Amino acid sequence: MDVRIGVTHTPKEIELDMSEEADAVAKTIEKAITSPDKILWLTDRKGRRVGVPAAKVAYVEIGTSSDDRRVGFGAP
Repeated sequence: MDVRIGVTHTPKEIELDMSEEADAVAKTIEKAITSPDKILWLTDRKGRRVGVPAAKVAYVEIGTSSDDRRVGFGAP
């Protein structure tokens, strides 16, 4: 499952490939952003840990794995 995090005042998104279920990730994110002085910590499939100050989170997209996305003329 892919997670994209937009950070304020930054043009690039943070993209993670997560092994957890969408509901579990959403609860973790929701818990972190309820207090602006907290840091949102997520760990992807490869063990990479990413921390984002909760006050700087602009948006979060939780979707399917990038393997399922098709781009180009052959996409259905």
